[in-house]
Amino acid sequence: MAADSRAPRDGRFIERIGDYNPNSNPATINLDLNKAVKWLDTGAIPTDTVRAILSYKGAMMLHHLHGGVNKGSFTAEEADAKFAQWTAEKEAKVQSKRDMLASAKAMTAAEKFKAEAKVKEARAAAIAAKNAVVEAAAAEEVATEEAVVEETAAENNAVEETVAENSPAEETAAPEAPAENTEA
Repeated sequence: MAADSRAPRDGRFIERIGDYNPNSNPATINLDLNKAVKWLDTGAIPTDTVRAILSYKGAMMLHHLHGGVNKGSFTAEEADAKFAQWTAEKEAKVQSKRDMLASAKAMTAAEKFKAEAKVKEARAAAIAAKNAVVEAAAAEEVATEEAVVEETAAENNAVEETVAENSPAEETAAPEAPAENTEA
């Protein structure tokens, strides 16, 4: 924005020539190049930050070339050719940075996927180990119960054999209780 130097930062401005978003990577700059060069040619003095933005977008280069044309160092066509060459080189640099950021993002995503896969495998191994311990404990418990049942069965058989050996061959009849005398 072109503003009077005495105006507050977010105050009134003379003309809006573009905007800047530093939160994107690379930063998003929308600039009307012709308006910016017009203001520079009429004597506007940019702040350091604005100078960096104008330099990045080529407004300072175009202003410099206009000065050369006004002095007669070269023609307007030569200035346009130099600016077109500079713009092409700058766009190639910006595109290479975008490509690098995209490939880095893709690599980061691939690395995150590999890390998540390792964590998943580690969790699966831990669960398998836990299940193996539980199954081993259950098998041990079943084996212990079977051994106790077998011991108990063996003891019962031994007791039955001992009882069978010690008992008389014939069982004696128990005396009958006297019958009650009932009158009808």
